[in-house]
Parts: sequence; structure tokens; C-alpha cells
Amino acid sequence: MTAAVDAPWLDRCDLGEGPYWDAATARLVYVDIDAGTLHRLDPVTGTDRVARLPPPVSFAIPVDGRTGSVCGSRTGPTLLDEDDHPTASRPVEPERQDRRLNDGKADPRGRLWFGSMSLQRTPGDGAFYRLDASGLTTVIDAVTTSNGLDWDVERRRMYYVDSPTQRIDVFNYDVATGAVEDRRTFAEIDPADGFADGLALDADGFVWVALFRGGAVRRYDPGGAVAAHVPLPTSCPTCPVFGGADLATMFVTTSRHRLSVEQRAAEPLAGALLVVDAGVRGRAGNAVSSATAAAIGSEG
Repeated sequence: MTAAVDAPWLDRCDLGEGPYWDAATARLVYVDIDAGTLHRLDPVTGTDRVARLPPPVSFAIPVDGRTGSVCGSRTGPTLLDEDDHPTASRPVEPERQDRRLNDGKADPRGRLWFGSMSLQRTPGDGAFYRLDASGLTTVIDAVTTSNGLDWDVERRRMYYVDSPTQRIDVFNYDVATGAVEDRRTFAEIDPADGFADGLALDADGFVWVALFRGGAVRRYDPGGAVAAHVPLPTSCPTCPVFGGADLATMFVTTSRHRLSVEQRAAEPLAGALLVVDAGVRGRAGNAVSSATAAAIGSEG
């Protein structure tokens, strides 16, 4: 599939990740993990409000009904106030100095789902969690690089990626309780095509995944068949998200943190925020519920 791809902003991230379209402010929120920077970009004016936090910072998601947000810090989810100052944190693995959080998202009821990973990327030395008003639940206790996730309520599904498995997996998902079961393969990724990284669903329930080191985003239909493959001008995209007033613009964060000097010279858009005209509309992102945010603050 041929699609128009643009990179209109000069900023370059070492490890761009976690894009979220904040419809309330019409801003694209994303992070540069190792730099500890949180970006709130107005794509119309190009104005970018940047907050600097203790690295790493792996995601940032608004809290429903409040002016603050929740970010993924090294040891656990952290509450930020309206000026992006940390106010409380929920330690998840405080004794593990060799781990950090990776991708995280809120589900349709505002529960926070996120994974941890070994800084040395030791196989199986991470976990995947759910945090809500009832507390912290370990969903999977042995993952390597917990990455993309999203929900299809209509089909009662949750999609999930542990990148080194070379798969997108799918669970049965109960939106009322947050329970998941029957993990199974949704789609397999040929190693020659890169690693599955972040993902997002479009309005039709098709799954878009970033192919890290594969230089593309790929669309799968609900049956797991490839529906489109969009090449990108840099080899390491990390996560797509739909945004804009009509959710018809795809934004894709990218990385350059593992590229050599020669590779960076050959890929001037490595680390850029890309804009892709994918020809489809997306779905609105979910905010963290106030009850989940309170569960973070109660453990601060």
C-alpha cells in the first residue's frame, strides 16, 4: 500500500514511544523514553510543550476528569499534576533495579495495563500488569519486551505483543471485569519483516502494528490476515496512533537509539514523529479512570 508520509517537525527522539491523542486538548502526547522527556504537541501550530522527568519515562496518559496524567516511570506508574510534576507513585518492582516499565495503555473502563522488562532484555524476565481500583494484578508473569496492546470491545478482544515472540497475540476480554483468558496467536511476524512493537486499532477493528527494524506499519484484518503494508522512511517505527479532529491522521513514533552513526546518517528521519495518511479513521484513546489514579496515590 502506498500512503503519503510526512515528518513536519524537527524534533528527533532517541526512543520515541507511547503516542496518545488527547482529544480534550487537541495535543499529541508522546515520550522519549531514555531522555525522560514528555511531549505535548499541537500538530496544527507545531507548538510542543516539553516536560523533563527522571528517565526512563515509557508512556503518559490523561486521567479522566482531572488535569493531571499517569506516566510510566522506572519502578511503577506515577501521577503527574497539570504542570507535569510527579505527585505520587505506585511501586511495582522496587527491588528490581535492573527492570523498567515499557508500553502502557488504559482500557475502555480506565484500568491501566502495562509491562515491565529487563534492562538487559533477559528472556522472560519481565511481567505484564493491570492496575485498577481493586489493586495490582499480574496478568502474565514471564514476558521479555512487553509492547503493543489495545482492545476491541465489539469482538470481546484484547490484543497484546511480547516482541521477541514474533507474534501479535489476542485474549478474550471482559470489559466489565477486565478479565482476560485464552491467549492465542492472532498473527505471526516473519523475523525478516522486523519485530512487532506498538499497535492501535482503527474504526473498523483492524489492527495496525509498527514493525521495528522492519521500516513499516502493517494492517491486519480481524481474522489475522495482512490487509495493508505501509513502508516508512526509517527502519525503527515504534507505535502508531490515530489523532486529529476526525481521528483520520496516523501519527507514528520512531527510534534511533540503537542505530550506528552510519545508519543515522543514512536515515535522517530516524527518531522523527511521522504523519501517515492511512486512508482510514481510528478510535479515541482511553483515559485512566479517577479510581485507578487513586490506587496510585494511595500507595505513594
